[in-house]
Amino acid sequence: MNAAPMTLLLGASLIMAQAPEEMPGQLLGVKRVYVDRLTGGETAAQMRDLLIASLQNSKLFVLTENADRADAFLRGAAEDLVYTDTFSSSEGESGRGSASVSSGFGRSRVGRALSQGAGESESLSVRERKHEALAAVRLVNKDGDVMWSTTQESNGAKFRGASADVADKITRQLAADYEKLRRSGDRRKD
Repeated sequence: MNAAPMTLLLGASLIMAQAPEEMPGQLLGVKRVYVDRLTGGETAAQMRDLLIASLQNSKLFVLTENADRADAFLRGAAEDLVYTDTFSSSEGESGRGSASVSSGFGRSRVGRALSQGAGESESLSVRERKHEALAAVRLVNKDGDVMWSTTQESNGAKFRGASADVADKITRQLAADYEKLRRSGDRRKD
């Protein structure tokens, strides 16, 4: 085997081995982010707008509508579902009793009969309207390498809807991971 291809092969392996470790470090270098269209149902466009607003409020990055100017791209999928959850149950109890006495001699007969019954039943049907949002997003560099990703879901929060809550959870997770990387980078410098 020729030494040049072997060196090239070893160089490529070394780059591949270093790439996963470099990805988090690249996240610290991101200054400008483009939030791409999200795949999913009809509500994916609304989730994109909520993500843009949440990220803008975090002041973590400059957000741009010009993909050519971005250092990184936020991509993924989102869905916001409203559905009705139905639960039905039925219970019942029933009791019956019967007694009969008859006596007779010849053609004459005397008979007595007693019958008693009781029953109770109960049924329950509950229909509850539920709201659930879910998003899986990733931050990728210009080469398409994933630097960060998360999946978040919500049934809604006390003062905001499910989609807004998911957008906020994504932003909080990104900010927390970014801060953790920044602190670990500061420790290495010391």
